[in-house]
Amino acid sequence: MTLTFTDMIPIFMVFILYFLGLPIVYALFGSTFFYFLFIDTTSLPWLILQKVMNSTQSFSMLAIPFFIMAGSVMNFGGISDKLMDFCECVTGHMKGGLAQVNVLLSMLMGGCSGSANADCAMQSKMLVPEMEKRGYSKAFSAAITAASSAATPVIPPGVNLIVFTLIAQASLGRTFAAGYIPGILMAISMMITVAIISHKRNYPTTRDKFPPIRVILKQALISFWGLFFPFGIILGMRFGMFTPSEGGAIAVLYSFIIGRLVYKKLSLRKHLIPILLDTISGTSSVVLIMVSANVFGQYMTWINLPKIVASAILGITENKWVFMILCNVVFLIMGMFLEGGAALMIITPLLLPVARTLGIDVYHFGLVAIVNIMIGGITPPFGSMMFTTCGITRCPITDFLKEVWPFILCLFLVLMLLTFCPVLITILPDLMYGAAA
Repeated sequence: MTLTFTDMIPIFMVFILYFLGLPIVYALFGSTFFYFLFIDTTSLPWLILQKVMNSTQSFSMLAIPFFIMAGSVMNFGGISDKLMDFCECVTGHMKGGLAQVNVLLSMLMGGCSGSANADCAMQSKMLVPEMEKRGYSKAFSAAITAASSAATPVIPPGVNLIVFTLIAQASLGRTFAAGYIPGILMAISMMITVAIISHKRNYPTTRDKFPPIRVILKQALISFWGLFFPFGIILGMRFGMFTPSEGGAIAVLYSFIIGRLVYKKLSLRKHLIPILLDTISGTSSVVLIMVSANVFGQYMTWINLPKIVASAILGITENKWVFMILCNVVFLIMGMFLEGGAALMIITPLLLPVARTLGIDVYHFGLVAIVNIMIGGITPPFGSMMFTTCGITRCPITDFLKEVWPFILCLFLVLMLLTFCPVLITILPDLMYGAAA
């Protein structure tokens, strides 16, 4: 099995079109249709259009718009604010207290927004201005906001977890369970990094001392409905109360009830249209990327690229640890250039079959891939969260890069730990669902 230069033209086209400023969705669509219209005309174009339609015909994909809508409802309904109050209560006494709040809130928001860029945009508007008022530099505030948002898609029900599950045809409940420990480790590593930097620079606290336990418990009770959300979803799926898609619908209903009747900040007249617009915008971007990547996958399958890549890698090594190192390099590079969902959709079909052949656990592979791609999202030259944060905060990218490197380093250490200690990823799914067959 060999590839000619002509066969590889669509791959080159994707990167050329993307670097010329064309959205990745159109770059993927355009490259695929160019190949089947002008290079290999043995396949009828309408079959490719049929692939576009078939890519959207998945009941499991309903989980994506539902969880995106739930996150939007939580923002408008005051649930996100209560979560931030709880984070401030727990970490406000630390040096760099507001930066610690930033990290902890991102971890908790993984169960709400489910999207790194959504979390990044929200905290850039909400926390960065407040951090600047309290003496933090704009560059540091932007750096910790972008870095902390890397943990958001790793904590259930992160959208990338759902995307990987659809690609791998795996159990969404097990994937969600696998995300907790990696997400918590990412948050802890960043909080340690923030503490070191804050002590060195004498960044301020928001509280004079650690609050009494009764104060924390009182705030936890106030914020309970937001804190319970991600655990309630995964427990509901674990005990068979609802499917992932039904869980998304329940999450929306739950958020509406809590925002309207408990916190009383949600107004249907005032907030319904913005919620719908947020949901449409978020869903369309994710689903369009999934569909375009599926269509591009049709081209890769047509030229036997997955089999060729598998054979090439197995020709280099049959050691699963060497393979995981190679995968980490590939995922990091892809994460630097592409949005997380697109990178995941393009690379996973190529490398997952090899991982399975080498006996690597599907969930271990998936979580390492997601964490790695998220690190790429804050890494130059084209990290998506880097651009989102710098664009909203108006922070020069050169200043941002000077502040973000300690966080990239600490996240990279977590990545290495997850790569070589798969039990950190598989232990929770095995405890909750039993050992994988």
